[in-house]
Order: sequence, then structure tokens, then C-alpha cells
Amino acid sequence: MSKKWFALHSAVYLLFIQDGRLLMLRRTNTGYEDGKLSLVAGKLDGKEEVKQAAVREALEEAGVTVRADQLDVVGVMHRNSDSGEWIDFFLRVKAWDGEPANMEPDKCSEMAWFPLDDLPEDTIPHVREAVENALNGTFYAGYGWE
Repeated sequence: MSKKWFALHSAVYLLFIQDGRLLMLRRTNTGYEDGKLSLVAGKLDGKEEVKQAAVREALEEAGVTVRADQLDVVGVMHRNSDSGEWIDFFLRVKAWDGEPANMEPDKCSEMAWFPLDDLPEDTIPHVREAVENALNGTFYAGYGWE
């Protein structure tokens, strides 16, 4: 009998940065960190490359068009949480077409730009750490393993 392979979850997070500000979303009705701020993000659906998942999420959540060549992976986080282990990919969006808008008001109560050097206190902790890591050039981090 063969042993079942270990499985983990994976997600993409997009850093839309403009004029020293970061685009953030306030989660609602999701069952995970509701009321807190995060980034345009989502799980990989499977059978899609990381940048393609980010392209899809940009359109689904923010209504903007991004091409894969407009994305740079700026960080990876191996995260341990109540929902299991995650590999999170953080991508800087270098350019996009359209004006970001809240395309999922049932899951997002607010979409706004916040100062990159002063993220709100209610930012999801692992997201805050990942953004700080991306800004200071730290590519990889573990989170939640204490």
C-alpha cells in the first residue's frame, strides 16, 4: 500500500503599489480574518502557474487586467496556520490596465490605497510581515512555526 503524499495549500497575493501607497481590501463574510485588511489574493485553482493565478485574481477581485510579464515574484512564505500549511507567493504588479474596483463586495467591504510606510494596525499579521519583507528584499520567510 502506498503512502498518501503530503499536501499543502497555496495562494497568491498581489502588491499593487502606486505613489507610495498599497492597494488593500477589507475581508468580510469569508470566515477567515474577516474585518481585517489584506491584499488582492486568492488560492491557486490547480493546473495554473503562479503568475497566471495572479492574473486571474487581479481581474476577479479588482477588475484590472494584468499580464504575466507585468508581475515579479518578490516573496515566498511557508506559513503554518489553523487551516494547515500554506505556500504563499507575493507578486509585485509593475503595471495594469484599468482602475482597481471592488468586484467582490460580498467578500470585501472596502478597497482603498494605504501608505506603504504606515500600514494600518488591522492588517492581517502574515500579510504585514510579507509586505515588509518584500520592501526590504527578504525573499523567503517562515511564519507561524513558533
